[in-house]
Amino acid sequence: MNARCGSPGCSRQARRQGTGLPRPGEEKAMFVRTLFDTIAPRYDLMNRLMTAGFYPRWQRCLAAVTGLGPGGHALDVCCGTGDLALIMARQVAPGGRVVGVDFSPRMLEIARRKAARGQAAAVEIEFVRGDALDLPFPDGSFDCAVIGFALRNVNDIPRCLAEMARVVRPGGRVLALEVCRPPSPWVRAWFYPYFHSVVPLLGVLAGFVRGVDEGSPPERGHPRPRGPMRPRGHRAQRRLRPYGYLPRSLAYLPGLEELADALRSAGLTGVSYRVLPPGVVALHQGTVPDRCGGPAHGAQQGKGPACVE
Repeated sequence: MNARCGSPGCSRQARRQGTGLPRPGEEKAMFVRTLFDTIAPRYDLMNRLMTAGFYPRWQRCLAAVTGLGPGGHALDVCCGTGDLALIMARQVAPGGRVVGVDFSPRMLEIARRKAARGQAAAVEIEFVRGDALDLPFPDGSFDCAVIGFALRNVNDIPRCLAEMARVVRPGGRVLALEVCRPPSPWVRAWFYPYFHSVVPLLGVLAGFVRGVDEGSPPERGHPRPRGPMRPRGHRAQRRLRPYGYLPRSLAYLPGLEELADALRSAGLTGVSYRVLPPGVVALHQGTVPDRCGGPAHGAQQGKGPACVE
């Protein structure tokens, strides 16, 4: 598959799936924003249910390789309800700073509530609305930037990775945790039936019965588009329930090696990836090349600790 999510090749792949997926561009951006505003209240619950308890283990594997230490600065791109941001906040305490960026107002509301309940005053943590393809931060602002289970939702994966690399200081790390096509045929044998049949059913049982567009109120101040202003593929999207989109969105993702190549194209060095148990999620990582000297913001030197599963 073409590694450029915004490319015609990726769009053709999505259409070939016969899924009714929105095409990359404004159509997809509108759909995904509405989708996550819709599922925000039950997002954390669904993550626990549909991953059978593996979700926290995957998060620990990412946390083990951030390279963050006390006083560090970290960025969570497409932060959702803020789980990874809160994990990194513990790593950079005391005196550190963590920023979470997302374009779903309802997700950000939940993230802020979670931070207010559990975050120590020794860490500065904020959640801001922003675009993963145009991050509102100067170059080299962070020691580490992460994105968790969101690359398939952005319009242009290479541009997103390039933006993450831009805002990380030399020597800092860029990490991407994402669902993958299982390399093992034994895992594929159960994963695809589960992902395409059981996960949507769990979504229905959790109360997500209506399609995203017909069931979700428009964002305040932005009336629902009508007539010729409605995006193409609207009828198909109305039938696409929130957790029906999730398995189909694999059509947007490049393969494991192609995603590693995308990190290299973003200017990162030491790129590697690991497929995490039970074989359906991969953690990609790369380092921003040293150009101007050593570490900033109290980041740790060297390789992170071993993944604790």
